[in-house]
Amino acid sequence: MDGDPKIPADGMAAGPAGSDARLVAAAQRPITLVGLMGAGKSSIGKRLALRLDLPFADADIEIETAAGLSIPEIFERFGEAHFRDGERRVIARLIDGRPKVIATGGGAFMNEETRALILARTHAVWLKAEVATLVDRVRRRGGRPLLAGRDPAQVLAELAALRNPVYALAPIQVLSRPGPHHDTVEAIITALEAANMRSGA
Repeated sequence: MDGDPKIPADGMAAGPAGSDARLVAAAQRPITLVGLMGAGKSSIGKRLALRLDLPFADADIEIETAAGLSIPEIFERFGEAHFRDGERRVIARLIDGRPKVIATGGGAFMNEETRALILARTHAVWLKAEVATLVDRVRRRGGRPLLAGRDPAQVLAELAALRNPVYALAPIQVLSRPGPHHDTVEAIITALEAANMRSGA
């Protein structure tokens, strides 16, 4: 997933969220980012965690650490079903009730059990993006098993048709636009603040 050398690898933020009531209001519950590959879940998630002074967890990295293998290696050796089972268990472990930002893999929200857990115990945020934006982003890095040997535009269009109706179950939906992620992060914070105030969190 996308990285940024200026942001701590573990996602621990340096900014004092306590100095801004708006940020405090947005950071009361765990936050889970869902969406297609290339939507920016990792790169935006790191910036969001930094802004809210919360820990950041990347489910894909957690899976790789637990397995001692890269995701392409897991797919190659054991198949997608094995990967999805590990993904389900890792995400269940990450959702422990403590506020944090969690970036999930593109297929995680498609699992009914995982989706129910995310919806019940976190703020689920769908990062929406146009297929052209996704294609441009995924071409910048490899390691995506579902794209291996295939046309990214075709694969992403197919995945969008299949998955977007499920992602739409997420109560918070924010457009991930091309360019710097600052505006997307601020839009998420505004939506989280409103959601937490409505729920009394």
